[in-house]
Amino acid sequence: MNKTIAMLVAGGLASVLASSAAWAGPQYVDDSGYAVSGYDVVAYFDMNTSPIGEPPAAVPGSTEFTAEHNGAVFAFSSAANRERFLNEPARYAPQFDGHCAFGVAKGGKVPGDPNLWRIVDGKLYLNLQKSVAEMWLADIPGNVATAETNWPNIEAAPASDRQVPELPANDPAPERR
Repeated sequence: MNKTIAMLVAGGLASVLASSAAWAGPQYVDDSGYAVSGYDVVAYFDMNTSPIGEPPAAVPGSTEFTAEHNGAVFAFSSAANRERFLNEPARYAPQFDGHCAFGVAKGGKVPGDPNLWRIVDGKLYLNLQKSVAEMWLADIPGNVATAETNWPNIEAAPASDRQVPELPANDPAPERR
C-alpha cells in the first residue's frame, strides 16, 4: 500500500468513515474511507495519457487537503487542487460515482480502480481491472453511450461488495463477474 494512502487510512477522519459501510452517499467509498481510494481526482486532468496502453499512476491525496462532495470525502495532493475541485466538483469527480465505467455499460455497479482511468471528452472514467479496461477501450464511445443510458436505472442500486477475479485479457464473457 502506498505510504500516503496508508496515512489516509490511519487518519482520524478515515477511521470514522472506514468503520461505516462502503457507501458514504452516492459516491463509492472503499475501505480507505475516501472517494477514489484517496487519490487526487484533479491531478488526473493534468496528466498526459495516450488512447492505448496503461495510463500514468494516480496521484495520492493528503489528509491535509480534503473536501466533501456527493456524500464522500475527496483527498487532494495540494491546496490548489482542492480549490480547483471546490470551484467545479462536477468537472473533476469521476463519472458514475467512481464505479467501473465498463461495469455500468454492462448494467452493473462494481468499484473503479483509481489506477485504471481515462479522461474522455473532459470526463474522468475508472475501470475495475486491466482486462476490463481493455474491453472498455475497445469501444469507448459505444461503452460511454451505453453506460450513460444504463446509469439512471442503476444509480440507486448498491455497489457490489464481492471481490471480482481478474479476467484474462481475451475473456469474451465479462458478465461472469
